[in-house]
Amino acid sequence: MNSAIIKRVKVGIVGLDDMLGGGLIPGSICAVIGMYGTGKTTFSLEFVWDGIKRGEKVIYISLEERETRIIGYMKQKGWDVEPYIDKALFIIKLDPTDFNLANNRIKNELPNLIAELKATRVVIDPISLFEDLFTTDAERRREMYRFIEGLRDKDCTVMMTSETDRGNPFSSRHGLIEYLADTVILLRYVRSSDLTDVHLALEVAKMRMSAHSREIKPYELEQTQVTVYSEANVF
Repeated sequence: MNSAIIKRVKVGIVGLDDMLGGGLIPGSICAVIGMYGTGKTTFSLEFVWDGIKRGEKVIYISLEERETRIIGYMKQKGWDVEPYIDKALFIIKLDPTDFNLANNRIKNELPNLIAELKATRVVIDPISLFEDLFTTDAERRREMYRFIEGLRDKDCTVMMTSETDRGNPFSSRHGLIEYLADTVILLRYVRSSDLTDVHLALEVAKMRMSAHSREIKPYELEQTQVTVYSEANVF
């Protein structure tokens, strides 16, 4: 497949879309995986805002932050988000401690909501808290596979965030979502050789159906935007 002629869904982050060959493949699943403080939620909000600016409808599923805090983060960036709430931006806060409610709403209600609203972008932040709902690895794999395949039937592009595994900064918490996703973006800290500086760096570890940069690039979380320095080197 010639990736150059595929229409792209922009993430909206300077430098990152270049690394992705122009953006995400429409209808694909993207996993953003990183430690605390690496900006996973910030990346997902940039993806949300880019969609809103393009006239798209976006669903944001939060299993961690309250709706007011999500909106507050967007306002801090200088984004005039209020006119779009419940019109182009639909934020759903789920309690991951209530297994039946969270499980039912994500697996059963979300696909119907996507179709009803004609949403073209969906964020689940973080998917790892949904994965935590399942007690065995076998059940987790089975249910996550069914869920992801269900999303593929919808005309939307999905971004999911996940914490890294405590013992492996290159793996998600359960080591599963990176195999199910089409695109995997890893966020991590890189320390200088003399341990005096800490930098943020990302890599596009995987991208199906498209050529992409395989280099590790530095990025900054600024007040109003995220900037990926796609022309710079980390080391």
